[in-house]
Amino acid sequence: MAGPMTVTRNGPTTPAPAVARPGLVLLILSGAAFMASLDVFIVNVAFDDIGADFAGATLSQMSWILNAYAILYAALLVPAGRIVDRYGRKGGFLLGLAIFTAASAACAAAQDVWWLVAFRALQAVGAAILTPASLGLVVATLPPERRARSVRIWAATGALAAAFGPAVGGLLVEASWRWVFLVNVPVGVAAIIAGAIVLSRPRNVSASGFPDALGALLLVVSVGALTLALVQGSEWGWTDARITGAWIIAGVALVGFVLSSARHPEPVISPALLRIRAFSVANLTMLLFSIPFAGALLANILWLQQVWGFSPIATGLAVSTGPLMVPIFAAVSHRLSARVPVGRLVAFGCVLFGLGSALIALSVDATPDFATEFLPGWLIGGVGVGFALPSILSSATADLPADQAATGSAVVNMSRQIGMSLGVSLLVAIIGTSAVYADVHDSFLTAWWVLAGIAALGAISALGMTPRARPSAP
Repeated sequence: MAGPMTVTRNGPTTPAPAVARPGLVLLILSGAAFMASLDVFIVNVAFDDIGADFAGATLSQMSWILNAYAILYAALLVPAGRIVDRYGRKGGFLLGLAIFTAASAACAAAQDVWWLVAFRALQAVGAAILTPASLGLVVATLPPERRARSVRIWAATGALAAAFGPAVGGLLVEASWRWVFLVNVPVGVAAIIAGAIVLSRPRNVSASGFPDALGALLLVVSVGALTLALVQGSEWGWTDARITGAWIIAGVALVGFVLSSARHPEPVISPALLRIRAFSVANLTMLLFSIPFAGALLANILWLQQVWGFSPIATGLAVSTGPLMVPIFAAVSHRLSARVPVGRLVAFGCVLFGLGSALIALSVDATPDFATEFLPGWLIGGVGVGFALPSILSSATADLPADQAATGSAVVNMSRQIGMSLGVSLLVAIIGTSAVYADVHDSFLTAWWVLAGIAALGAISALGMTPRARPSAP
């Protein structure tokens, strides 16, 4: 019997394949995305141990273990999403997962810092393929009545990965930093086997020509140069010629990408996609929300470790308290979405996150008091993430054409990754490197207040996600 009809405002009406075990499908897709997201954050905790093992490596060389992943992941998301939309999301998901798993094993075996950097870059390639493919499969294969809830669950796993990374990393590093990468191997192999058996192959509704290769290359260059400038600006100096050159390259490549997209019959990002109001506004909101999310997460980790003297494990466990609120209030947000416009839910979440950062800024001092000075604000922030992040992704993907599910998902995740890079760069620029407590305290307070202000901008943007009421016909 044919599956339910998938009707999109911009694409053909196509029968979607029936999904026999939607819960298991969601578990596989969310689990793989969680693993890829976790790797963005988990390596931070192992950084010092890796440096001790590679004694001859400089700090500048070591930084590329983090930066190579961040730059390539952000740059490749959209081209990878477009390709898997064209040639198959299931195959793309399994390919990305296989690359990521193999690269993880290679990272664990690396005997030199530059080999580790190379294998981290390969990890980023795999993650950039599997992330949009997994969310694209959620959007394209799960029944319409389960789609919004499933996207919220998928999004919540990413938020949990961001915050549980330090805790998991701290525990694994106790054995060896190599376990930070080895832990991905059995999980990845199990996900590949389960995915090959359980996942259905969505019908390809886009059988047109090859996507714009020049546009894809220009987009990779633009996003890669932008991310390079953001992640290296603090180390090289914001006025350094290399950073200036990266800004110029990013801008020129972006103009070239727009021109190429306008002329090619199969652009990487369809202009019709950007004309979907919910999609465009959700991307702006995702960018604005990701700045304080990433900035506050790093600020809290640095405060706990460098000012209060928490160990890596204690820091990880402390930071993981806020994200415990995410799945709970993602479920609350989903229930409220039937009665409350999504834009208001997201705005409420952004405001709560900003309030949480402000409360921490108002509370902390030199004497550690986690329960009263830090925990309340961080829990409020976690509630805010539960309301905001899953609802942003759900809104962004709700009206995606069936033939662009992975591409649209990749654009949203690219906005998130760029926002997170902005948040980290902004934080590092504000807190500086002072060793005097008074200066450190003031710089952290400034950072928390600035991040709260950006969260407020995200709330304003979120209000535009709610469709304007149309006048009733006379």
